[in-house]
Amino acid sequence: MTDYIIVGAGPAGCVLANRLSEDPGNSVLLLEAGGKDWHPYIHMPAGFAKMTKGIASWGWSTVPQKNMKDRVFWYTQAKVIGGGSSINAQIYTRGNARDYDAWEKEEGLAGWSYRDVLPYFKRAENNQRFANDFHGDQGPLGVSNPISPLPICEAYFRAGQEMGIPFNPDFNGAAQEGVGYYQLTQKDARRSSASVAYLKPIRARKNLTVRTDVLVTRIVVENSRAIGVEIVDRPGGEKTILRAEREVIVSSGAIGSPKLLMQSGIGPADHLKSVGITPMHDLPGVGSNMQDHLDLFVIAECTGDHTYDNYAKLHRTAWAGLQYLLLKKGPVASSLFETGGFWYADPTAASPDIQFHLGLGSGIEAGVEKLNNPGVTLNSAFLRPRSRGTVRLKSADPGDHPLIDPNYWSDPYDRAMSIKGLRLAREIMRQKALAPYVLREVLPGPSLASDDELFDYACRSSKTDHHPVGTCRMGHDKMAVVTPDLRLRGIEGLRVCDASVMPRVPSSNTNAPTIMVGEKGADLILGREPLPPAVFSGNRAA
Repeated sequence: MTDYIIVGAGPAGCVLANRLSEDPGNSVLLLEAGGKDWHPYIHMPAGFAKMTKGIASWGWSTVPQKNMKDRVFWYTQAKVIGGGSSINAQIYTRGNARDYDAWEKEEGLAGWSYRDVLPYFKRAENNQRFANDFHGDQGPLGVSNPISPLPICEAYFRAGQEMGIPFNPDFNGAAQEGVGYYQLTQKDARRSSASVAYLKPIRARKNLTVRTDVLVTRIVVENSRAIGVEIVDRPGGEKTILRAEREVIVSSGAIGSPKLLMQSGIGPADHLKSVGITPMHDLPGVGSNMQDHLDLFVIAECTGDHTYDNYAKLHRTAWAGLQYLLLKKGPVASSLFETGGFWYADPTAASPDIQFHLGLGSGIEAGVEKLNNPGVTLNSAFLRPRSRGTVRLKSADPGDHPLIDPNYWSDPYDRAMSIKGLRLAREIMRQKALAPYVLREVLPGPSLASDDELFDYACRSSKTDHHPVGTCRMGHDKMAVVTPDLRLRGIEGLRVCDASVMPRVPSSNTNAPTIMVGEKGADLILGREPLPPAVFSGNRAA
């Protein structure tokens, strides 16, 4: 018997394990379906480019996207301790202040405004550069500036300014808009995942048990109270029930959390019946409200050796490895997407609605045909999609892949803004400042100009940014899955704490917001007074 069982050792789960076990009077069990973070790619910043190909992931794909010519998207979801924070591009962005203010004002989530959540971002943060109203430098999570930027990055900043986009030294500070370097979840030239930051320093705590390679098949509920979980610790193994004295906390992510709830008979009753599961608690919002950022990109051929593509050659790979081992610099120390920015597709938007990531190679994740010279990529993502998708079960078998349907571009506004974002990216790449570095556009290619042509290109080539949220959202209406204090509606002793509870996707990458949810969730679970709302000078509305 343990006090708290946490299901899922992703970013939020690792935070919870640390914070709940700070009190030696609390016993905590953290369960992770994936393995340990032993693979060297996990800890090398540039290794993330290999992770999206399937290492340490579930190997899932979406259902055909009916608004994108039935395209099926590879949908990497982490299967490793640390979750997405162990395999992502390490970009540390929090979103816009208006995102969280909308959670409070428009979704009715008291205590989740920007001033309320900023102290939890700061509590998590061990920032290597900033210590001010917006940043902390005493937390567990390493946050630092890029170690090995290239001259093309500075040219990109000048290109943005030629278009009227200002340079921004801190996207998480007084303003979000502009171009600049991203801060990264790195420390000493190594990835600072939630596992490294929150679990590694406390593994000796006697009141914390961490188990990997354990599949939780269902939450055990008796008399409308969660009393534990059923697990299988190896393929074909026997099922075992582990009991929780106080609470079961589901932290399996925006795909895994609704999947587990539905496997347990908690979710939309009609759907559960259709796959042979007896509904135990009809909660129609489970698995609905899925949101994600779709990524459209420009790939250009460079005039020379201006990016990292040539390091794929054996002798240069060897040199890059030595450079990293001896000096902690060079391509291996780069996240490859450490440059970017935020700007507007919709000129009437109150805050930036497009995010750019400059990739220091020709495709990196997506791949591209052979170029004569190294290439460079500029990704653009529309940040506030109106489309809503679902996560559903394929069958009653917990081993089956879920049916992931982001439902991209079901709202025509998303398609229009995404294509505007792509046009902005093309325009940046054509600026005078980048002319010494960029030889020609390869994708989409100069022959594609109309919205219809760019739509066809997007259907062929776009990718997910791996930012799913919202599938167990907080709220007060009948489609809400959890309350603002993360309690599952209608069942005692059960909470959800991860990206799935976010009612709307933040205007940014989602790792830092998920860690914030874990930090705030820990105080809610422990019944602590919330951290005092932030007080800061200046305007953080944009």
